[in-house]
Parts: sequence; C-alpha cells; structure tokens
Amino acid sequence: MSGDRLRLPELGLGGGPLGNLFHAVTDPDAEATVDAAWQAGIRLFDTAPHYGLGLAERRLGAALRHRPRDEYLLCTKVGRLLVPDLSGACTRDGDLFDVPATHRRVWDFSRDGVRRSVEDSLRRLGLDRVDILLLHDPDEHWRQAVDEGYPALAELRDAGVVRAIGAGMSDAGLLADFVRHTDPDLVMVAARYTLLDRRAAEDLLPLCAERGVPAVAVALFHYGLLATDRPAPGTARPDRSSPEVQERARRVRDICRRHGVPVAAAAMRFPLRHPAVAAVVVGCHTAAQVRHNRALFDRAIPAGLWADLEAGGLVDRPATT
Repeated sequence: MSGDRLRLPELGLGGGPLGNLFHAVTDPDAEATVDAAWQAGIRLFDTAPHYGLGLAERRLGAALRHRPRDEYLLCTKVGRLLVPDLSGACTRDGDLFDVPATHRRVWDFSRDGVRRSVEDSLRRLGLDRVDILLLHDPDEHWRQAVDEGYPALAELRDAGVVRAIGAGMSDAGLLADFVRHTDPDLVMVAARYTLLDRRAAEDLLPLCAERGVPAVAVALFHYGLLATDRPAPGTARPDRSSPEVQERARRVRDICRRHGVPVAAAAMRFPLRHPAVAAVVVGCHTAAQVRHNRALFDRAIPAGLWADLEAGGLVDRPATT
C-alpha cells in the first residue's frame, strides 16, 4: 500500500440514488439527501459516472461544494466513459437509472481512458480532487483493467492526484486476485458480504486482512430482501430471489424479530464484524431515508442476535486478526 492510509468512516452515503436509481428524484430532494447525510455525521461519499449518466456526480458535487473539502472523503470510479449520443433518439437510459439517454457508456480501462474519466468526473463534480478512485466493474475487461487501468491509477496516486486507489465490483474472486497482484489501498465489494451472501469471506476478506487492505461493503440489503422486516420479493432482482435465498432471508428476519432488531440494522452492522471491513456504504433516495438508516446503523445489536444467527448457520463467528 502506498501513501498515507485513509481513515475510513464506518458509514458512507452511496450515490446511486442521486443518479435516479430505479426512480427519479428531484434536484432539491437530492441536495436535501446529501445535506441530511452531512448533518448525520456522514463524511464518506461514493459515486461514479455510471450512476445516472453523470447525474449523481453533478448532484453530489453541487451539494458538497460549499462544505470544507478536508472534512470528507469522496470516491468515484473509472471504466465507463460517457460519450454523447448523437442519434437524436428520445429514449430513457436502460440501465436501472431513470434519466434521458443523452450519453452512451463506453468501456475503457486504458491509461488514456482512465485519465479522461477522471478529468470528466472532476468537471461534473465541480471539485478540484477526489480522494478515492476505483476501477468500476472490470469483470469483462479484466486484462485491460489490471495491465493498463491499475498502472494508470497508481500513477495518479504517486503524483498525489488521488490519495487511494482500488477496485469495486461484485466478483469477490476477481477482487481477491486484484489484491494479490496489485498494490491497492482498498477494495469495494458489492453484495458478497451480506447476511445472505458471504462469498467474500472465502478468499477476499482473509487476504485483505493479511495484507492490510481495508474493504468497503456495499449492496448490503441484497436488492431489497433485507431492507424491511416484511418480505419484499418484488424488490429483489430475479437472479437473487431463489427459494433458497428467500428462505434464508425469512430465517434472518425471524431471528431479528425475536430480538426486537430491524433486519436492516443487522444488515448494515453485519459486515463490520469482520476485521477486514472498514466501512459500509448505503444509498438513500431522500433525507428521511438518510435519517432512518443512520438511526438503524447506530442501534445496538445484542450479542444474542449474532449468537442465534451463528447457531443457525446464517453467519460465521467473527474472524480474528
């Protein structure tokens, strides 16, 4: 690991909803969401060009621009360049974000692509720097990401343009390879260390602990299954709603209910039981949602709840360093 180690706050705000993830939010509501996060003491903010074709970056930058720059950490990502769509077709973005399809996403993990992506992000953010820069979802472009994208990130880190670099994706196995073969400052693992999916604990998190690479866990609610105490199959992605996963979610909710703990509170706290996980990031569409999630995150989780989840084979005992 190079440079000074970042002190990551335990809870961060995810920027996907600021890019109209799943449904649109207004500019004032997006600003109020960031303001509520700040008022709740959140100082880690995560975004990406992918989120709403740049909308999330523009909104987050506007909401943070008047905040003291040294008091928060800002993370964005590279790998998808946004290219204007000159076809003239009046369509909506087809990639989960409710925005006009004014641009196309073009995969590019080359050195020039990384540098252009950073410049574009800074322009959208209206800020002079980001703190954390991650290769974003390089699954299908792994060779270029490792051979060209990572060295480009390392150059930016060595030059002091960014403080920390790494990769963010849902493939825990590839992330483990990334930790083995590069020198990252952190990794971001999506949906692979939750109460319903612990694949990151197989190789990635032990390797992170061994090498001193902190992990940030995101997508903690398993696409809606653990967002509320009521079953919500309609909010889960089809590929995450098998009968086995649904049954596991039911058992987790039942144990949480017996202990009087909202399942979302346990879902947010669970990853931090592992010594390699330094932070969790949760996306919010509204200020009220920020305040609700902050209160859940701060809620004390009784040891008996974890013990019952362990006894049921639903979680592992905390790893030791």
